[in-house]
Amino acid sequence: MTWMIVRLILSLGFIAAVLLFAARLAKKRGLGQGNGLIEVVARQRMGRTSTVNVLRIADVVLVVGATEESVTLLAEVDAEAVDAALRERAPARLGAADRGAVGDSSALAARSSTGALAGSVFDRNGWSALVHQLRERTVRRS
Repeated sequence: MTWMIVRLILSLGFIAAVLLFAARLAKKRGLGQGNGLIEVVARQRMGRTSTVNVLRIADVVLVVGATEESVTLLAEVDAEAVDAALRERAPARLGAADRGAVGDSSALAARSSTGALAGSVFDRNGWSALVHQLRERTVRRS
């Protein structure tokens, strides 16, 4: 009876070791991470089960809303605008305290929080700047 328990434990240990080795090998070779055609630029949780994702597919940038039940295309954004926002955002992470007045619209894009979430997709100022830039680009002017 004890030999069967020992054999069971050794078998489970061997299977766990093989799975761990396979997972490390897959991670090293980049398996399961897509082919590089689709890139998630940003992701923001909006609720318990809903997110807004900014996706780059080749030269097209899409804003997509996703819930447990569906995925909805919210907008198609100019790729240059997203690249410009990302370029403005990168220096903002390095030294946001050195630049910009608060009332200036360009300073809004350059501002960043200094908390633990600064620079992540959870940084509220980053999303505010992106929404502000999208509004500026989509406002109808007469």
